[in-house]
Amino acid sequence: MKNIFKDEVKRDILALVISGIAVILSFMNVKIFNVDLSWVAILLCGVPIIKDGIEGLVTEFDIKADVLVSIALIASVIIGEIFAAGEIAFIMQIGAFLEEFTVRKSRKGIENLVNLTPTLARVIVNNKEKTINAKDVKVGDILRVNPGEIVPVDGIIIKGKTSIDNSVMSGESIPVDLSEGDTLCSGAVNQFGAFEMKATKVGEDSSIQRMIKLVESADASKAKIVNIADRWATYIVIAAFSSAILTWMITGEIIRAVTILVVFCPCSLVLATPTAIVAAIGNLSKYGILVKEGDALEKLSSVSKIAFDKTGTLTYGKPHVKEVVSMVNDLSKEYLYQMVASSELHSEHPLGKAVVSSFKEKYKKDIMPPEEFSMIPGRGVMAKVNNKKVIAGNKELFLEENYNKEAFNFIDKNYKNEGGTIIYIGIDDVLSGYIVLSDTLRKESKGMIQNIKDLNIDPVLLTGDNKYAAAHIATQVGIEKVKSQCLPQDKLKLIEDYQNKENNLICMVGDGINDAPALKTAYVGIAMGGMGSDIAVDAADIVLVRDDINNLPHLLKLSKHMMKIIKINLTFSILLNFAAVILAMTGILNPVLGALVHNAGSVVVIINSALLLNYDKRKSSHDKETIKDTYTKKEIECC
Repeated sequence: MKNIFKDEVKRDILALVISGIAVILSFMNVKIFNVDLSWVAILLCGVPIIKDGIEGLVTEFDIKADVLVSIALIASVIIGEIFAAGEIAFIMQIGAFLEEFTVRKSRKGIENLVNLTPTLARVIVNNKEKTINAKDVKVGDILRVNPGEIVPVDGIIIKGKTSIDNSVMSGESIPVDLSEGDTLCSGAVNQFGAFEMKATKVGEDSSIQRMIKLVESADASKAKIVNIADRWATYIVIAAFSSAILTWMITGEIIRAVTILVVFCPCSLVLATPTAIVAAIGNLSKYGILVKEGDALEKLSSVSKIAFDKTGTLTYGKPHVKEVVSMVNDLSKEYLYQMVASSELHSEHPLGKAVVSSFKEKYKKDIMPPEEFSMIPGRGVMAKVNNKKVIAGNKELFLEENYNKEAFNFIDKNYKNEGGTIIYIGIDDVLSGYIVLSDTLRKESKGMIQNIKDLNIDPVLLTGDNKYAAAHIATQVGIEKVKSQCLPQDKLKLIEDYQNKENNLICMVGDGINDAPALKTAYVGIAMGGMGSDIAVDAADIVLVRDDINNLPHLLKLSKHMMKIIKINLTFSILLNFAAVILAMTGILNPVLGALVHNAGSVVVIINSALLLNYDKRKSSHDKETIKDTYTKKEIECC
């Protein structure tokens, strides 16, 4: 029992269960020591409502629905209608619990970003390495970064070659090869080869620290939707008091005045929104969609533009062999592929691993290990396979080995527009061919984009990748507006401009750490839960747990339908209140009957909301991928 009272949610549920049983027993006229059991509901559910109402009224002069509920509770108790007071307290606390349940928010994203920041740095002073706190690094310091370590500050490589995973900032899964003179950002992971760098931006100016600030500021500025009952509470209170006092003055019957206060209590009005949201959340959970923010669905119904990250969102985020090309007449593609797979068999580089896994997937056979193997950080591999010298790597490796430059320029030109990554292959000092790797488009992306367009929502592509890779993917899925080479601050700025300058309500869909600021800033943020980073998931309002973007149109349609249900609920609640007030004025309703009428209205609202549980409008002809790949206009810009 001790743990139950430590957990606020369990404590609220326990209070509701006990109060519900007490109200039922009170209705059956069961008493203990001649005390009406509805007092249990009043104490457990009513007192917190009264306390919150008084605090809001006194400290902020904020009139919410709690104030009117408190008035109805106190008035019912004063005239001895304990059962009516207990009923009101119980039903209102159910509404409050459902509302709180739907708006509970995760706050771990910024903590994870802080944990990602390296705490130590290797500084070189007088040719000696010294480990210091990363916060103490100064501009101009020379640092060494070993394989597997996180780059502690922004800087320039002054010695060594390497491959880094810069997905923290760019979101792109394919590693970047760097050498002397290249710049790199804090938070990047050094994958191969030690290097020395000169610090250029440190402390609060470093890239990772600026990202933390972006997430914090975006979180603080994100507004919340006010509950409809709270929005109208002031007018309801004035109307309730005016009607009650006027009725009392005309009829001279205090019980009619109290009944008006009871029926004016916005039970069904308070339940109208949270019950629909909870039912919609239940519907989405069947499709692997987790709604973290209760107001996210309400906001999602109004979005006019949806921005997508590329890697890991529209694509799978993993490099895969797209094409194998032999440049020697008597050398087959399969043999060339097998030679490269053998030379890359012991490689730890993601591109090398992709070649090996793609070969196994295609040919379903074992790969012969190389007789010799060496890895050149930031360049590629050299190996001996079947007594043949094999070189596989980037253009820089082959130029250093004195290969002809013109051949590489011709190959680059052919594949540049497709955004692929090329591994060149040399066998016995002859340029023998090359392998093209690229990210793989999710098969459902094209149909999903068209379904979103059918909802009159404009899709936009925001990616850290180069403009050629961005344009290639955008053409395949049918997105006309593209922003490429976007850093986290660029994505955030674009989202802000769309929302503030163009008056668009934006939904952002992403998966990477670099998407976190944009996910926070957007009107609604949606993260990929399967392969997405923990930080992106924490920053988002909605999570696609199984990474099934094909369910995005269903999510958008459901949010719009949910708002229709909410409006129906609100209209019904207001009309019911109006009719009940008239009946209370004429004396037809007493406080107990008034409470029962309100409870009946609440039941109707709950049943109407429950219809959302089985709502399904996912079927569309566009899901069959029949849309043609022809687009007449495309706007491609770099950030």
